[in-house]
Amino acid sequence: MKKIIAGLALATVAFAGSVSAQDAPFAKEIKARQGIMVYRALNIGVLGAMAKGEAEYNAEAAQKAADALVASTKLDVSMLYVPGSSNAENPASTVKPEVFTEDVGIGAKAADFNAAAEAMQVAAGTGLDGLKAAMGALGKSCGGCHEVSRIPQN
Repeated sequence: MKKIIAGLALATVAFAGSVSAQDAPFAKEIKARQGIMVYRALNIGVLGAMAKGEAEYNAEAAQKAADALVASTKLDVSMLYVPGSSNAENPASTVKPEVFTEDVGIGAKAADFNAAAEAMQVAAGTGLDGLKAAMGALGKSCGGCHEVSRIPQN
């Protein structure tokens, strides 16, 4: 337990130092929204590995990943997506500038992702076939949002 607490303390200090070192506009907001995306990717990766047969299906792990994914959709991220926090103002951001100047349908894309995550939550622990069936919509919803809002990464 002491090792876990010490590790969390070190991670917190390292995170705080890395954020304060950035002087670019909205560095904290960008770091926070990227953290949410990394967390989502981690959970989707667990589900995707099972769906592809790269990892053995485990109902408990699948359900835990799907539950965590849905929990991430309940966060109010509005303060993290503010005008001036795009890639045009801060190269650490992967958000396209037009997200803040044009109607690219982000609200609808987010709703699609939320619905797909909830469908995965229902299916994930029921069996591999259910997980596989829900995976397509989940992947499509991720890609749909990235397509309109995110600068492609190498």
